[in-house]
Amino acid sequence: MSPIKNVEHLVKEAVAVSVDEFLSLAETVMELLADEQNHAANRQVLGRLVNLKPEGEAIVVGDVHGDLESLSHILNATDFIEKAKSSKPCLLVFLGDYGDRGIRSPEVYYIVLKLKETFPKKVFLLRGNHEGPDDLLAHPHDLPDHLHTKFGADSSRAYAKLRELSGHLHSAVIVKGKYVLLHGGVPTQAKTVDDLAYAHQTHPSEPHLEEILWSDPWEGLSGICASPRGAGKLFGENETSRFLNLLNVKVLIRGHEPSPKGFKFNHSGKIITLFSRKGAPYSNEQGAYLQLDLGDAVKKAFQLEQLIRFF
Repeated sequence: MSPIKNVEHLVKEAVAVSVDEFLSLAETVMELLADEQNHAANRQVLGRLVNLKPEGEAIVVGDVHGDLESLSHILNATDFIEKAKSSKPCLLVFLGDYGDRGIRSPEVYYIVLKLKETFPKKVFLLRGNHEGPDDLLAHPHDLPDHLHTKFGADSSRAYAKLRELSGHLHSAVIVKGKYVLLHGGVPTQAKTVDDLAYAHQTHPSEPHLEEILWSDPWEGLSGICASPRGAGKLFGENETSRFLNLLNVKVLIRGHEPSPKGFKFNHSGKIITLFSRKGAPYSNEQGAYLQLDLGDAVKKAFQLEQLIRFF
């Protein structure tokens, strides 16, 4: 495939991609992720945990769920591709849930994987509950149907490769002294940073990965309780505070929950939730994403409201 020219060019590629091209891209990105996670000299990535310096711009995108129109809008509005081609310090972080619920799931996967392949040090792909391990796979899980619509009889090959790829996606990002970014919620039994970095290795004997992918904050709760999702937990503000203190950061940035305005705050401004797609089967009136200057001081998520971009 040709280099990325612009968003329109990338979308056209995604629409026209063959199954063999799709498989080749997914394999390349999987090898890229494995290399950066296994390279002993790479201090940026530890296990499935990314460590970022508090400098430059970061665009943070919540759940996309196969919404090609929303993803295209975000890329155009932020001018990320042009920024990434230049020497400007600009990062793009996806919080997971790329497929399911949207008929353009294959195209969304192609675009985020192409961005990672082209700008490997500037694009970070987190794992959502829809990219979870086989024992925690979200339902309804209609990605196989969307792949079949696009690739026909070859769709099972594409699906198998995406399932393999999901195990290599990052679990979390830490911006030193400021933010932790993950898909779902707080791993309430985590005692060290390694519990976050290696949650994929201790699953299912430890609950860390399940809670990272599935849990939700709940107001007025102390501790944890069962989640109506059937996986993960509902967790209270005291659990959020403990986790932020463990990592020495101020704010948790997450996705996972649809919100009418595309975002919401929880736990006295310790958490911001982003949902970056709109339309059926969700009823949110708008989508939202963040454009952060990682160098800015932050104490509460409320300070980020002026940096939320709506569409």
